[in-house]
Amino acid sequence: MKRGAWKAGLVALALAWFAALGCARSGPGTERESGAQPAAAPVVDSVLLAFLSKARSAHHQADLHEQAGDQAAAIRALEGLVTGPRPGGARPLPEVGEVLADTRARLAELRSARGEFEPALRDVDEGLALAVDPTYFRGHLFEVRGLVEERRAKALDDKGERDAAAQARKAAVEAFDQAVTIQDQVISSSLGDGGAR
Repeated sequence: MKRGAWKAGLVALALAWFAALGCARSGPGTERESGAQPAAAPVVDSVLLAFLSKARSAHHQADLHEQAGDQAAAIRALEGLVTGPRPGGARPLPEVGEVLADTRARLAELRSARGEFEPALRDVDEGLALAVDPTYFRGHLFEVRGLVEERRAKALDDKGERDAAAQARKAAVEAFDQAVTIQDQVISSSLGDGGAR
């Protein structure tokens, strides 16, 4: 499975972080030339940068394990990220929360592909606890919940458990509806005209 979207998002996050740092700083010696007091330059958060680097590495490891057909190893690589130390601890920084929420979504996808539906849904719930605002990440977690329930429905159908399969399909539709609603909010809030043409 390609994780290009996740990697592109992480790169954009890092670039935005560095751009914010660069814009806030003045050039060397400018305070002497203008007579102005030096502005307090923001401190580069080396712990956040280390975490983002760790996250990229964990996802690259998971990619390689998936390419080799070893989903269990891919899961272990990502579990190390979500269970390890994080900037902000139990109340992570927003950037950290987004990375962890997206990693939980990927774990849920991997687990559900292996038929591990309950652990996959726990991953979704853990991600939703981190992504509480209507953002792409929250919407994506509901999308993944729908995928997990869709896969569960197929597995139940294959076992002849029609009623349980119907319940899983209903849960999938509801999760996909929530994903669409959240992503519509994200799209509308980012467009001045609400996306109307």
